[in-house]
Amino acid sequence: MTTNLERQFDTAMMSIYQRAKTEARYNANVFLGMLNDRGGLATARYLINATSPSEGYTNLWERNRLDLTVEALVLDNSKWRSLFTENELAKARARLVAYNYQFPH
Repeated sequence: MTTNLERQFDTAMMSIYQRAKTEARYNANVFLGMLNDRGGLATARYLINATSPSEGYTNLWERNRLDLTVEALVLDNSKWRSLFTENELAKARARLVAYNYQFPH
């Protein structure tokens, strides 16, 4: 059963897809397909646990828009953190740090 927080997260994931398309001019078709097939939470877990950054992550990095990555979405808003393990949060943080992401605050 999907919780209200998971539904909100699905919406947030779709929002970063839309923002990447309009603000960064990046059409993340593979990401959109994953969202439609798996849902937001499963997509985020898959991407965070991947051994290397996705093509989408790299494209957003090249556009100086790491703020639109799944990793940033998960870490920049504390309300999502309960959906992930400490290990997943650490992986997301390590990837962003490796690419010199400037965390807000």
